[in-house]
Amino acid sequence: MQHWYVFVKWNERLFDEMYKAYLDGRADIDPSVSWYKDEMGFFEYYVILLAKKMESCGVFGVSSAEYLDYAETNSREWELMGQEVIAGYLHKYNTEYGTTLLEGSPGKKEGVGRRLSMS
Repeated sequence: MQHWYVFVKWNERLFDEMYKAYLDGRADIDPSVSWYKDEMGFFEYYVILLAKKMESCGVFGVSSAEYLDYAETNSREWELMGQEVIAGYLHKYNTEYGTTLLEGSPGKKEGVGRRLSMS
């Protein structure tokens, strides 16, 4: 329920945290595999419903309609640009963390893999 650029900023930070945990072996699931779909569900089943409820309650006055508009707009933006956004995240963090790509690994999205030891 914030502007698109604010949403992407915090979305990327959460992705980074979860992706790094995966690369370091602290998480079993590669978040990039379902990130797009999971965010769509988060908008549809949580954020937009919450914004609608806040608007109907009038809890934030006139700002409630603005929050609902941001939620719906961000959901549409994510639907259109989410895959591209995730590709950008992967490029950035695979470069930053020195990830070696493991093509065709079970459960892996194309171009994604755990870091391999250089020893």
